[in-house]
Formats: sequence, structure tokens, C-alpha cells
Amino acid sequence: MAHGSRGKALCDAFRRDGVVLLPGALDAAALAEAQRAYAWSLANPSRGASSFPGSDGVFYQDLANRDALPAYRRLLDESRAADLVGELWGSEDVWFMYEQVFRKEGGKTRRTPWHQDTSYLPIAGEKLAVMWISFDPVPKEGALEFVRGSHRGVLYDGSRFDPDDDTAPLYGDGTLPRLPDIESQRDRFDIVSFPVEPGDVVVFHPSMLHGGAPTPAGGRRRTLSLRFFGDDVTYAPRGGFTSILPDEPTTFFEELPERLAPGAPLRHPGFPKVRPCASGSGT
Repeated sequence: MAHGSRGKALCDAFRRDGVVLLPGALDAAALAEAQRAYAWSLANPSRGASSFPGSDGVFYQDLANRDALPAYRRLLDESRAADLVGELWGSEDVWFMYEQVFRKEGGKTRRTPWHQDTSYLPIAGEKLAVMWISFDPVPKEGALEFVRGSHRGVLYDGSRFDPDDDTAPLYGDGTLPRLPDIESQRDRFDIVSFPVEPGDVVVFHPSMLHGGAPTPAGGRRRTLSLRFFGDDVTYAPRGGFTSILPDEPTTFFEELPERLAPGAPLRHPGFPKVRPCASGSGT
């Protein structure tokens, strides 16, 4: 990311808008390493891997694989990925939270419903970032879309990804309001998206309302998301989150209630500190 006035403008835009495009942020070596890590994830699905219902083509996703860190370590340590989010926060301290992979191809796939990532996570804080990396060119009309500035607004209940109702609540216990039907009233929202080429990176705050455009028949979109957090992020348990946890842990989040008190800094050996570089256990 550029220093000086352009760097400050990007930092200000990230704080204000919740999303920025960093063109050409990953060089060829970093992009190749990201693709290698992505391929590992596809070949080693976690118990939480899934395909979205209601799709004619392939719409596959997996996230927070408990075994993924060794496969991603070189990307985290040797690329500028973590540096970029630290620069956007104006912070030297960066921890890696988890990876997420998406694959849309073949027939026409449904759009990803509007949602906020933090609705699904027991975390809170300003220094949060999702780095969205596409391995295929994506035109503006097929890109991830965001409601500008929504990371500073209401946190809604998660989408259950019901093919009949995108706003069907994940928890439904009343602690978080139901998602608005953004897609049916798009003109009422300040929606922004960016065309991207391989090597470009979109960085956004996970409290942003966002959704993905559908993939046309014969199209392909392979994307990797890397999630990072900073020193102000805390453990923020949600009753609804606790109620849907599986009996056996599928991610490191299921272990947090036994390790952290509400409001404690988010720390876990599975969430390693990556800037400044450290070989420790996530402290």
C-alpha cells in the first residue's frame, strides 16, 4: 500500500466506508502462494465444509479449518497480506483469525445473501479486516457488494442462507434484529462494488453488510478470504452463537468459552500473532 497522502486516504476510507480496493497488492509470488494454500483447503475439507442449497452449479465453501494453519503459514509470514491490514489500522500488531475458501463454477449459482460476518462470530472491535482475494477476473456486476459505512451501524441477526428467504434469521432469539431485505430495495442503500483482477485485494470490515453477485452459467469464481484482528478485539459471546454450537468443535471458536471471560482480549493458540512476526502461540 502506498505511503504518504494516498496511504492516509486509504486508511481514512477504510475507517469511514469499511471497504477499500488495493489494486495489485499481491505480487506474482504471493498470489501463487495464496493459490497453493487455497488448493490445500479444497483438498482437505473440514467438517464444516458445505455447498449452498438452491444452486444449479457448484457453490462450495469451507472456513476456519483447524488443520489449515501450517498450509497458510508461508503466505502469512512471507507475503504483505498482514502488513496491508496493519497499515489500514495504523497498527503494528496483527493476529490471524482464519481462512475461508469459495468456489463457484459450472451452472448458474445463486447470489450470496446479504449478511454481516460478525453476526456469526463471538468477537467485537474496530481492528478487524477481511482480505478478499479472487484468482479469476471478476467484473463489477459479478463482484462482492457492500453497503458503504454499514460497519458503523446496526449489527443484524445472521442469514440462515435459506433459498426461499435470504433474511430468515440464524438465531431468531430476538437479541439481534432481522436483516433488512436489501436486494428488493437496492435503491435505498449505498451499495458499492469493485471489478478485480488476480493480484487485487478487497479489504473490508466484517461488520459490513455484504453479499455476492450470482455466477452466470459457465462462469467461475475462486476466492480466498483471510481474516485478521488487532489489539482492540475482544471475546464477545452471543447467546445465539452458543445455542448453535456443535457437540464436537469444528473451529477454535468453540473452545473460547472455557478459555476467555467476556470482554477479554481475543487470544487463542489457533489465532497466531503474525505482525510483528512471532513464533509463539497467539499471545
